[in-house]
Amino acid sequence: QVQLVESGGGLVQTGDSLRLSCAASGLTFSSYVMGWSRQAPGKEREFVGTISRRGGLTYYADSLKGRFTISRDNAKNTVYLQMNSLKPEDTAVYYCAADLSGRYDTMRHEYDYWGRGTQVTVSS
Repeated sequence: QVQLVESGGGLVQTGDSLRLSCAASGLTFSSYVMGWSRQAPGKEREFVGTISRRGGLTYYADSLKGRFTISRDNAKNTVYLQMNSLKPEDTAVYYCAADLSGRYDTMRHEYDYWGRGTQVTVSS
């Protein structure tokens, strides 16, 4: 049974940093492009970024470049999302997802698995 479990969310203030983790189990982690997406209240799910299978390459939504960084540790079956200089508009549920067949360098993915998400709230 495949599981993706996000953690690290919480309530922070504008300008703070936060690191989310997503622990994967039940799959060959290094075979998957891993991605992060987010969904704010009343809005559609939004692409955040992805990381290649070996972790050397990343791809981000243009609006988030420079503030968000994705990394992964294949030995720990974990992918991370480092978020800096957080803004109230970053408030959302953040999801990780796994894509077996896709490329890392695209916003379009047909993810095979999704986590349940972790809430990030940024107060002004």
